[in-house]
Amino acid sequence: MTDPICISDLPDQIADLPFAPFREGVDIYHITQGAPAVALLRYAPGARIPLHRHAGLETIFVLEGAQSDERGTYPKGSLVVNPVGSTHSVWSNEGCVVLIQWERPVEFLD
Repeated sequence: MTDPICISDLPDQIADLPFAPFREGVDIYHITQGAPAVALLRYAPGARIPLHRHAGLETIFVLEGAQSDERGTYPKGSLVVNPVGSTHSVWSNEGCVVLIQWERPVEFLD
């Protein structure tokens, strides 16, 4: 049997996790890799992820700050589910940390 992954008191542990560069202004901490993948993304204020299409379901939970896309701004505590085939770009004016799960890698369109 495979043991579960548990990060106790996640909001209090974020600052101590070993994030790595992901895209300009966005760092990643991989919790799991493969399919599905689970990670934390940390956006610096003003950071952006370019337009992309989802080849699988993506689920985002905003832990700190606020994340935005063309449909709105999602503050701390928001749950966002992007279905297969959906497209958007993502940014954070103030900076944020999100827990993200995606079934398949995205296809960048820009």
